[in-house]
Amino acid sequence: MLARTLAIAANTYREAVRARVLHGLLALAFAATLYAIFLGALSLNQDARVVADVGAATLSLFSVLVAIVLGATSLQREVEYKTLFPILTRKLRRHEFLIGKLLGMILTIFVFVCLDGAAILAILASLGGVSKGLLAGVVVGALALLAGLFTWRKRDRDYIVIPWAAALFGVMALLAEPEASERRLVLASVTLTLAESAIVSALALFFSSFSSPFLTAIFTLAVFLIGRSADTATHLPPKVVGPFLADLVGNFAKILPNLHLFVPPRPLLLGEIPEKPLWPYVGRALGYASAVTAALTGGAVLAFRKRDLT
Repeated sequence: MLARTLAIAANTYREAVRARVLHGLLALAFAATLYAIFLGALSLNQDARVVADVGAATLSLFSVLVAIVLGATSLQREVEYKTLFPILTRKLRRHEFLIGKLLGMILTIFVFVCLDGAAILAILASLGGVSKGLLAGVVVGALALLAGLFTWRKRDRDYIVIPWAAALFGVMALLAEPEASERRLVLASVTLTLAESAIVSALALFFSSFSSPFLTAIFTLAVFLIGRSADTATHLPPKVVGPFLADLVGNFAKILPNLHLFVPPRPLLLGEIPEKPLWPYVGRALGYASAVTAALTGGAVLAFRKRDLT
C-alpha cells in the first residue's frame, strides 16, 4: 500500500511542478516579496519588520492559492483525461489514490514555501548586515549546484528540487541570524502556513471528490474565508446583524476548520506573550491541522468511493 501511495504522490508532484500556473504563482510571490523591500524603505527604520510581516502574509496567501488550484484541478484532470481508469484497474484502491494525491500536493506546497521563504530570509539577512556579495555567492552557487544536478540526474530533475529547496531555506535561515526576532516570526509563519495549506488541500480534495473544478474552488475559498474569520464570526453582535444571522454564521464557524489559529498576532509569533510560548502553540496548531486534514481526507475517500466515474 505504501509503495503505491508514494508512487501516486510522486506522480502528482511531478505534474504539479510542471504546471505553468504554479510557475506564475511562484513569480507573483517573489514579486510580492521584492515589493516588501520598497515598502520597508518607506518606513522609519522598520525595514526588517515590514519585510517579515509582508513576506509572511504574501507567503500564506499564495500558498493557499496553490493549494486551491492543485486541489481543484488535480483529481478532475485524471478523470477528464481518463488516465484514472487504467490506474484503478490495477491493485490500487481509491483511498490509496486520494491519499497519494494529497501527499503530492503537500509536497508541492512544501517546495513552494521553501523557495519563497528563502527569498524572505535572504532579504532579512541583507538588512541584518550580511554582505550582499556573500548572499549573491550563495544564490549563484545554489543555482550552479542545481544546474549540475539537473545535468547529472536528468530523469530525477523534478525531485532534486525538493532537497535543494529545503537546503536553500536552511542556509538562508542561518544567514538571517542577525535579525533573530524577525527570523523567528518568518520560521513560525512558514510552519503554520504549511499546516494551513495541508488543511486547504484536503478541503479542496474533499470537494473535488464529488464536484466540478469551478465549484471546488468556490467552495474551498468560501470555507477558507469563513475559517480565517472564525473568531470574528463567533462573536458577531446580534444587535447589528440580527440574531438569526449571528447564530447562523457563528454555528458555521464552529463547524468549519478554524484557520484563524494559523495567523496568530505578531507578539505571539515573536514570543512576547509569556503565557503563550510560541513553539508549543505551533505544536498544538500542527496537531489540530493533522486531525482536520485526516478527517477531511476520510470524508473525501467516502465520497470518492461512491462516485460513478463512468
